[in-house]
Amino acid sequence: MGLWQINTDTLAHSRFVLSPFAETFASLKLLHAGTGAHPGEEAWLRAHLPGYRARLTADPVAESLVRAAIGTSWIADFFCPTSCVGESFEETVARVRAAGPGEARANLRVSLKGPLPAALERDDLPERATALLTYVWEETVRPYWQRRRRVLEADMVARTARVSQGGWAAVLDSLKPGTRWLGESRFQVNVNAYPPREIAAGAELLFMPVTPRTSWVSWEGRERYAVVYPCLGVLAEDHDRRPVPAGLGALIGTARAGLLALLTTPMSTTQLVAVTGQGLGSVGRHLRVLLHAGLVERRRAGQSVLYVRTAAGDVLVAASGADTGDRESEAGIPPS
Repeated sequence: MGLWQINTDTLAHSRFVLSPFAETFASLKLLHAGTGAHPGEEAWLRAHLPGYRARLTADPVAESLVRAAIGTSWIADFFCPTSCVGESFEETVARVRAAGPGEARANLRVSLKGPLPAALERDDLPERATALLTYVWEETVRPYWQRRRRVLEADMVARTARVSQGGWAAVLDSLKPGTRWLGESRFQVNVNAYPPREIAAGAELLFMPVTPRTSWVSWEGRERYAVVYPCLGVLAEDHDRRPVPAGLGALIGTARAGLLALLTTPMSTTQLVAVTGQGLGSVGRHLRVLLHAGLVERRRAGQSVLYVRTAAGDVLVAASGADTGDRESEAGIPPS
C-alpha cells in the first residue's frame, strides 16, 4: 500500500486548498476514461467527449501522449505538477511547459513501465501536453468554474469543520477509497504497493478537492505533497437527481425533502444552492423550516455556517427510503 509517514507538526499545519489545475486534470482523466460515475458526469461527457475525441483524432501524438501520461497506476510527473497554494491554472500549467524534453520522456517511461512508442520519441511533448491541458481547461472546465468553485470551497469548509470536531483521523479516513489514518504517524494514501515515503518536517501537505469522482497523490521534491480527492455533493440537473419519495415530499414539501436528503454531511447554504440549482432565498427559507422542525442543526466553521441532519432528520429520511447511503461517496461535475 502507499504509506506516508507524517509527523504531528506537518499534519497540524496541512491545508485544504483550491486548485484549478487539479480540477482540469481530473476532468482530463474523466474524458480519457469516457464513462461517468453518475448521471451528472454522464451529461457532462455527452457535451464534451465528442469534441475531445475529435481533437485527439486530429492529433495522434496528443492521443498517444495522454494515454502514456495517465498510465495504469502512475501519472507522469511533468504532466501533473503539484499546485501551490493560490496558484492559477496558467501558473501551474506553465510548469508543464517548462519541463525539459528528456525529463518528459523519462517520466513517460515510468508511467508506461516500459519503452516509449515511436510517436513519443520527440522534443515537443511539454508543449503538446500544455496545449491539451489548456484545451480541457478552456473548453470543458472554465465555463463551469464559478459553480464548481462554490462547491469545492464548501467542501473545504466542511472538512475543516470536521477536523475541529473529530480530529484529522476522522477526515483522512473519509477522503477517498483507500485512505486511512493508521496511527503512529502513518497515513495510507492508496492501496498501491509503493515504498513508504517519509514526509520531512516542515514540508507542505495539501488536500485538494475536485468535482470528478477521481483521486491521486503527487509531490514536488521533498517540499510539497498533495492528496487530490473527490469532493462531497453531487452536481446534477433536476432530471438526473434521485427522486425524493412521494411520502416524504408530501409530508414536508418536495424541495425541503430534497434538501434534507442531501444533508448527510455538513453543507453550507452556498453549496446547497450550487448543488440543487435553487435560489439562495428559497434554500434559506427551506432551511429555516427544517431547523425549526428539529430536522437539521447549524454548525459554525470559521465564518461559514453549515447545516447537517439531526438524529430526528436521519430517522425521517431513513424511514422514507430517501437516504443516499454512503455519506462520503458522492462527487460530481456540473453538466452543460
